[in-house]
Amino acid sequence: MGKETDHLWMHFTRMGAYREGSVPTIVRGEGTYVWDSNGKRYLDGLAGLFTVNAGHGRAELADAAAKQAHELAYFPLWSYAHPKAIELAGRIAELTPGDLNRVFFTTGGSEAVESAWKLARSYFKKVGQPLRHKVVSRYLAYHGTSMGALSITGVPAFRAEFEPLVPGGIKVPNTNFYRAPEHGDDYEAFGVWAAEEIARAIEREGPETVAAVFLEPVQNAGGCFPAPPGYFQRVREICDRYGVLLVSDEVICSWGRLGEYFGAQYYGYQPDIITTAKGMTSGYSPLGAMIASDRLIEPFLADGQMFAHGITFGGHPVSCAVGLANLDLFEREGLVGHVREHAPAFRATLEKLYDLPIVGDVRGEGYFYGIELVKDKATRETFNAEESERLIRGFLSGALFEAGLYCRADDRGDPVIQLSPALTATQQQFDEIEQILRDVLTRASSLL
Repeated sequence: MGKETDHLWMHFTRMGAYREGSVPTIVRGEGTYVWDSNGKRYLDGLAGLFTVNAGHGRAELADAAAKQAHELAYFPLWSYAHPKAIELAGRIAELTPGDLNRVFFTTGGSEAVESAWKLARSYFKKVGQPLRHKVVSRYLAYHGTSMGALSITGVPAFRAEFEPLVPGGIKVPNTNFYRAPEHGDDYEAFGVWAAEEIARAIEREGPETVAAVFLEPVQNAGGCFPAPPGYFQRVREICDRYGVLLVSDEVICSWGRLGEYFGAQYYGYQPDIITTAKGMTSGYSPLGAMIASDRLIEPFLADGQMFAHGITFGGHPVSCAVGLANLDLFEREGLVGHVREHAPAFRATLEKLYDLPIVGDVRGEGYFYGIELVKDKATRETFNAEESERLIRGFLSGALFEAGLYCRADDRGDPVIQLSPALTATQQQFDEIEQILRDVLTRASSLL
């Protein structure tokens, strides 16, 4: 007899690893915790997948979905509208920086990124600059898995099996100061250098061929790379100089994750487009969006013109209803302010781990942190591929989960542990995270 999970093909999963053993099955969530099918409790240190910002078990979000499904379960936004999409688009426009007032709904982050690249290409054709089709993004940055979004993604291992990808993806250095190839002793100078690498890439490609620069406020893949002071302001100047659109990919960094509704607000820059998803509904229903500047819709408002792009379930009535209830909850409980208030304590608690020989760097912002693991702290020597495999998959992933902490142990760049708890987390959860990490990382050090 086969296992109950024999028919389920899980995402980004080495399926062979479960040929003999059972698949961890999560059945319930409440607040910052989840329980498996055996009744064991885990601290959800990743908010599902950087997603459950309001926490698990929020009855008002479930009730909003049920109410909307009774009234109008589905209707498309293809030449029609429905009240919840109209209302949510208006609420979002009130929160976004500057003139980002046009909300194109999707069902997730990859679709939002795909939509943004398509908009950039279409927009430039309509304004008489048809050669602009290329996109600049950063090395190791993750922007999604659909073919366009994957072409923007800078993780070699994710791209290799699907090449050739969409032409026009250009990669530049990221803002990992811990591994800075230039100005490793001057954070601000490093930021200027990294920003100017974008200008140099645009010059190499020919400015008339470049449509957009895609950047996350805090880069996820590689382990939560923050931006140095002035970095985004310099990038904004560069984009303006060359007539290139600046896309702030905030699939993770929006909806309070950094202590503001949007990461662009946290860092004080004005993008032309924001892509968002995940915390938009706190994961209670699939929803994403591409939020564009007013000027980008202007060519599409002329008679006979349209943006020839759409998604069946984009702006689903049930998801929009949940999104509205999620915003109500955020405002009522002051979740964004809660992150601002408690983020310094989260950082300070994680920084206690610096006394462990395996911990090289603790970095991030708000409730979004990465801990880089090293072989030699003094030299910052990292692990080779075999050692990283043994550390991450042979020990850490299983040991952390067994110890009661769900988080991400990852080696898309150098080995890191990533943490992104629900925005409701307090010192109690910070301490629990630190204690579990301390125990497991101490044991990991003894195995090396």
